[in-house]
Amino acid sequence: MRSIFNAIAGIAGLALLATGLMSGPATAAPQPWQMGFQEAASPIAEWIHQFHDLLLILCVIISAFVLLLMIWVSVRFNAKANPTPSKVTHNTLIEVLWTVVPIIILVIIAIPSLRLLYFDRTIPEADITIKATGYQWYWGYEYPDIEGVSFDSIMLTDEERGPDQPRLLAVDNVVVVPVGKIVKMQITASDVIHAWALPAFGVKIDAIPGRLNETWFEATKEGVYYGQCSELCGRDHAFMPIEVHVVSEQDYAAWVAEAKQKFAAHTPRGKDNMVASTTGAAE
Repeated sequence: MRSIFNAIAGIAGLALLATGLMSGPATAAPQPWQMGFQEAASPIAEWIHQFHDLLLILCVIISAFVLLLMIWVSVRFNAKANPTPSKVTHNTLIEVLWTVVPIIILVIIAIPSLRLLYFDRTIPEADITIKATGYQWYWGYEYPDIEGVSFDSIMLTDEERGPDQPRLLAVDNVVVVPVGKIVKMQITASDVIHAWALPAFGVKIDAIPGRLNETWFEATKEGVYYGQCSELCGRDHAFMPIEVHVVSEQDYAAWVAEAKQKFAAHTPRGKDNMVASTTGAAE
């Protein structure tokens, strides 16, 4: 059954490529004229893609069936072709089918859906923990297991970014994680509701003031991955991107050593804002 689904999805993809509506291989950032998801870089994202393909095939089959049925009924049973309408009011077989078939379809959808939901919300033992705090309008990060590593991550302007850095996605301080390790994300906010979303990892979770949400990912490929805040958090909502670099364990260890020195005397801007806010309230 799975091979049939994959074959149909492959044919659909080739058709879109032939018409020029789909870009080439998906990358870690949105591409011009791209249709579909970014290339999966975690087990969760791979399961999401498989579930999406299943739903897409079911939707196409159901839509095609209903369309053909409507066309057949319109042609076969219009007043001109069928001047004497049928008086039949019940048909046991049809009534059983339109009850049983939707139940079967829902079961087909429910099994992978519940499996994916359980897999996504059951956080395994983490190798690394990172806390992300949403501010208006940038992200602050802390590595609780690594003393002294906390920083703000602010979008680069057109004057600051390099030629190979995408506009509105590149940041000054990036999140770095090792490939193949379980990363637990603790997500919160200091002011309004934000959302930490990284499509290539299949992660999207709200950052809510006063609440600590948790999610996880395991990056399976080295590279640079981009995401954005996915809540309408205010005026500069479109300008608080997420940039994650997935590197080897050796490069990660080197980055940790460098980060301890780089951020040793650094006070995250969000903490300054909170101190100023508290002082103002006290006055």
